[in-house]
Amino acid sequence: MPNREFMSSLKLKSQVFILVLGLYLVSTGVSYAVFKSIGVGTPRLVSPLVGDKLDSRRLKVDISAPKTEECPINGAKFSKAEREIWETRRPMGVMIENHQEARPQSGLSRADVVYEAVAEGGITRFLGIFFCGASAEEVQVGPVRSARTYFLDWISEYGEYPLYVHVGGANCNRETGSGCANGAKADALGQIGNYGWAGYNDMNQYSIPFPTFWRDYERLGHPVATEHTMYSTTDKLWGFAAKKRGLTATDESGIAWDKKFVEWNFKDDAGVNERGNSGLTVGFWEGYVDYIAEWKYDSSTNNYRRLNGGVEHKDLNTEEQLTSKNVVVAFTKESRANDGYDNNVHLIYATKGTGKALVFMDGKVTEGTWVKKDRLSRTKFLDNKGAEIKFNRGVIWIEIVPTGAKIEY
Repeated sequence: MPNREFMSSLKLKSQVFILVLGLYLVSTGVSYAVFKSIGVGTPRLVSPLVGDKLDSRRLKVDISAPKTEECPINGAKFSKAEREIWETRRPMGVMIENHQEARPQSGLSRADVVYEAVAEGGITRFLGIFFCGASAEEVQVGPVRSARTYFLDWISEYGEYPLYVHVGGANCNRETGSGCANGAKADALGQIGNYGWAGYNDMNQYSIPFPTFWRDYERLGHPVATEHTMYSTTDKLWGFAAKKRGLTATDESGIAWDKKFVEWNFKDDAGVNERGNSGLTVGFWEGYVDYIAEWKYDSSTNNYRRLNGGVEHKDLNTEEQLTSKNVVVAFTKESRANDGYDNNVHLIYATKGTGKALVFMDGKVTEGTWVKKDRLSRTKFLDNKGAEIKFNRGVIWIEIVPTGAKIEY
C-alpha cells in the first residue's frame, strides 16, 4: 500500500498547484482585459466620452419643454434650460473631414451652421459651428482634420475669440521653405499666430493632450489610416477652453464673446401651400462624383435631406440623415496658392468682397449675392434688390464653390 505520508504530500502539492494555476489564469485574464481596454497590442486608443462635468445642468433639460428661446447663430428655437447652458460658453468651429475613409462622420447633425469647401484634391472639408444645438447632450465630433486659411475667415465672424478646433494645418516650413513662397498665402498656422489666437482660442490638437482628444482606429467598424482617427467631444473641448484658457461666454478680460457679433435675420417656415419643390445638386470639381452634394427637398418637413457622393449622408452618432432648413451656394474665386508646397495642392478661396449666391429654402431658390467686407465682418446674403435675405429658423449649410461650378436645381 502507498505510504500515507507520501499520499498526503502528493495531495498537498496538487492542491498548491491547482491554486497557483488558478491564480495565474485569473491574473492573466484580468491583465488581458485591462490591456485590451486601454489598447495595448492594438492601435486603438479609447477615451471615455463623458466631458468635464459641464453639465449636471442637463438634468434640467426636458426635450418636450416649450421652445421659446432663439439661438443667435441660426434662429432655431430651444428651451430655457438649453439656453442656460449655451449662455455659459462661446461658439466653437470644428474642422471635420469628408474623405471617403472618414464617412460617416460624427457630430454634424448637431451643428448650427456648416461650411463646406474643397480642402485639396477635390476633397471637401466641413467647418461645423457648434453652440445651441449641442446644449442638450454631449456630442462626439470628428474625424477632426487640419486648418485652412479660408476657414479662418469664416470662423472669425463668430466673436472676437471663437474656439477653433483642428489638427495642425497648412503652414510655412521655414526649415525647408515648403509653403513659404508667394507670401505664404495658405499659411493657416502662421495666420493663427498673427491673429493672436495661438494657445488661447485656437484649439490645435498638437497643443492639447489626451483625453481631450483621442484616436479611435476602429470607430467605423474597420481599421482606417491614422489621419482619419482623431475625435473629441463638445463638452471636453468647451471644458478645456474654460478651465485652461479662461474662455467661457466671456474672455479672461471679462468681455462677452458676442459684443460685436452680428446676427443674421430669421423668419418662420413658409406655409405648406407657399412651398416649392426644388432640391439641388452641388458639384465642387468636375468629375469628382464622390464629393457631389445632393439636397433632396422634403415639403412635408420643409427640410433638405443631404446625400454625400450619391449616398444618404448620416451622422454616425445618431444614424440620422443630415438635414438643413437652408442651403446656400456661394460662388467665389478659387486659385492655387503657388506657395512651393508639394504638388501645389494648397488652395485659396476668395472670402472677402462679393460674389454670386443661391439661397434655397421653402423648396424655392433666391438668386442674389454674398458680401463680406473684411475678415471680422459678417458675410451677408442679399437678394437681387440688395435686401438681406431672412433665413428659416434652423440649420444653415453653406456650400462654397468655385465660380462656374455646376449647380443643378
